[in-house]
Amino acid sequence: MEKRSRLRRLLGFVAFRLIALLLIIGILWMGYQVARGLAQRVSEQNTAAQRQPLYAGTATALDLAQPTQAANLPNNNFVLAAYRRDDFVRQFETNTPLAPGPTPPPATPAPADATLPPPTPANFTPRPLPTLYMYGEVPVGSEQGGTLVPSPVPTLDRYGNDLMNILLLGNDGEITEDNFLRTDTMIIVSINRTTGTVAMLSLPRDMYVYIPGWTMQRLNLAYIHGEQGGWIDGGFGLLRQTLLYNFGINVHYYAMVNLTGFKAIVDAVGGIDLAVDCAIEDLPLLESELPDGAYPSTEEDYFVVPVGYYSMNGAQALWYARSRHSTTDFDRGARQQQVLRAIWRKARATGLLNNILPLWNEGSQYLQTNLTLEDVLGLVPLALSIEPSSIETFELARTYHTTPWQPPDGSNVQLPVYDTMHQLLQDFYTPPTSNQLLEEGAIVSVRNGTPNDTWDRVAAERLVNEGFLATADGAADNADYPATVIIDHTGRSKGSSLTELAQILNVAAENVLIEPDPNRTVDFEVILGSSYNSCPRQGVLPVSPNANVSS
Repeated sequence: MEKRSRLRRLLGFVAFRLIALLLIIGILWMGYQVARGLAQRVSEQNTAAQRQPLYAGTATALDLAQPTQAANLPNNNFVLAAYRRDDFVRQFETNTPLAPGPTPPPATPAPADATLPPPTPANFTPRPLPTLYMYGEVPVGSEQGGTLVPSPVPTLDRYGNDLMNILLLGNDGEITEDNFLRTDTMIIVSINRTTGTVAMLSLPRDMYVYIPGWTMQRLNLAYIHGEQGGWIDGGFGLLRQTLLYNFGINVHYYAMVNLTGFKAIVDAVGGIDLAVDCAIEDLPLLESELPDGAYPSTEEDYFVVPVGYYSMNGAQALWYARSRHSTTDFDRGARQQQVLRAIWRKARATGLLNNILPLWNEGSQYLQTNLTLEDVLGLVPLALSIEPSSIETFELARTYHTTPWQPPDGSNVQLPVYDTMHQLLQDFYTPPTSNQLLEEGAIVSVRNGTPNDTWDRVAAERLVNEGFLATADGAADNADYPATVIIDHTGRSKGSSLTELAQILNVAAENVLIEPDPNRTVDFEVILGSSYNSCPRQGVLPVSPNANVSS
């Protein structure tokens, strides 16, 4: 409870341009019966036997030096825990020091993350996770890009769990005119193959970090610099190093899509149903369409999408995922994760999850990735156990995890604040506990006490994304409730989800009714009132009862 209260569990799966990969992963998970046959054909017994020694040889921990003290760097608004300089160089030494510039020297591979044998179908052996390369000297304390280069942060503790980390990228190449590709969307998906859980972390594009071998710069420029500089593994190789250096996360694979790929995926599942819990406002955007139900704003040429439940095609979902006029990159990351969940839900409901290989072949045309079908097949066993409450989403909070700053070029960037970010990052690597899952798995019935006929669906989906077993149960006894009411049938003073439920729905204490019922069929009843607002972020407009949207 404390963990979720601290982080606020800003909603979430993935960037509008990144939907393709995780949709395919979800497809493979849920299509277990078909994938098992494929797995058996791909990895026959003799192949597994041949690879076993190679796999065992890579099961070595990536052990960076331990932090010795916190370094408060002058003229730099973020604070990073320092490593002993000699230990860091010894772990990742190269034959030639790297001077700032576009061409890297030869690199020496460091050990891969230690892994435990993941649960897989019979006769299936996943290939070893790829090794990580680090480059040259690290100019800690020197001034670059208008601020001091920080020390590398500690690698996150995996607590013995077998993690596969996938970096999802979305680029803006289709709509820019400078031929300079930027990865404006970056989401790390950490798949815990020990516990069968998944965590997702969105990273803002304007995070100002040290890019190894180059300088202090925006995170979304690391990929293109690696591509142009000829780094090992190209753009992903440099971006991978950057994430380890600044966040302590070793990512193993990546996948990148563009706007066209995103729209194609949404349209391939027949469009999506999406709960909009935060009203947004923006102009019509390139390559996209306004959602049905959007209405003109008081500001010329702008449109508002109010709170409600929408059916969207690919171009409309792209507008919702890309909008940023009245919100921030932090908010946009939450909406992108909403869109991903909606795609996964629609693909499951329409039976598209049952035909795996054609879907992989179809989706691959939209992906640039170092993942293979064999890699994804190793995730198939999760299809037997994955639940919504086992998928956690994490986002950074502006001005808490980051500090706004202006480099010498006058742009606006975000400096990481490691003192506050560290706990969120470690939580990202830590699977939910059994007690947490039990408390968050409360059964909730949501009924609508307002004239807005889709609000029960919006509230129910909001709660489902937070781990509750919530259902939208239609209209209440009347549509004139002024405030939202929670009826608690558990009667528990400890181990209850009541506090978090009230916090998510913004319900005051006087509107919580305690009515214990030993024969209950639900733990909580929620009756929405006209003041309902579960938006965890800053909406552009107050909720409007007159802006009613139905699916």
